[in-house]
Amino acid sequence: MPEMSKMKKPDVKVVILGDMNVGKTSLLHRYTERKFKDTISTVGGAFFLKQWGPYNISIWDTAGREQFHGLGSMYCRGAAAVILTYDVTNWQSLAELEERFLSLTDTANHDCIYAVVGNKADLTDPKAQLFLDSDVASEDRTEYEEERTEPEVLTACPTPPASPVSFSGMILQKQVAPEDAAALYGRILRYKGLEENSSLPAEKMCFETSAKTGYNVDTLFETLFDLVLPTILRKRNENRESPTVDLEDCRESSNKRRSACC
Repeated sequence: MPEMSKMKKPDVKVVILGDMNVGKTSLLHRYTERKFKDTISTVGGAFFLKQWGPYNISIWDTAGREQFHGLGSMYCRGAAAVILTYDVTNWQSLAELEERFLSLTDTANHDCIYAVVGNKADLTDPKAQLFLDSDVASEDRTEYEEERTEPEVLTACPTPPASPVSFSGMILQKQVAPEDAAALYGRILRYKGLEENSSLPAEKMCFETSAKTGYNVDTLFETLFDLVLPTILRKRNENRESPTVDLEDCRESSNKRRSACC
């Protein structure tokens, strides 16, 4: 049988939490695959192993549906960073972070870093709408630019829709202001028993992103990776001082000795 390649061991874990339809999976695809994908709701959870320089970082994408809520604390176990994601056009998605998802982070590391991220900024911010990731595929760029240049047609609508709807070329009303996200970040610190004066400031840990155009997505992930680097280095140092046994290496060594005897 051909020898199976070993899976790289993650140095650290990053978890993305948030309600369904806020764009968690799309953010992950935008960062790892440099493209936007229309995705279906995540079932349970999934993870991607990101090679960042000499380090391996596992990024966990979790389901926002109520029936998978109990799995969140399991996925957060041992996390070095948690991305709490909401939709800037949906106030309830911000409230859900505090009501449903914050308690799931109780299993994360005691020094876990928290980022509050408002996705879908392209629906409310012209700067995010005009931004387009320089690494996006040319066919995706053409499709997006054609979508943006379609003629804007407005029809009479006596009753506004209950939830925000994206129209090409239109800017929707933002329901969550940066100040609201910063206030939530402060409450997260208090929930964790952390002093705001000695913690990372809200202006550094609150982001507005667009998975569709790539706006601020790289900034979000690269900022978090820089911040968890001390955790990675500490874990590697601890592993050097207390090395663990690689069972796969032991199994291969045992098989070699067995073959030599026969």
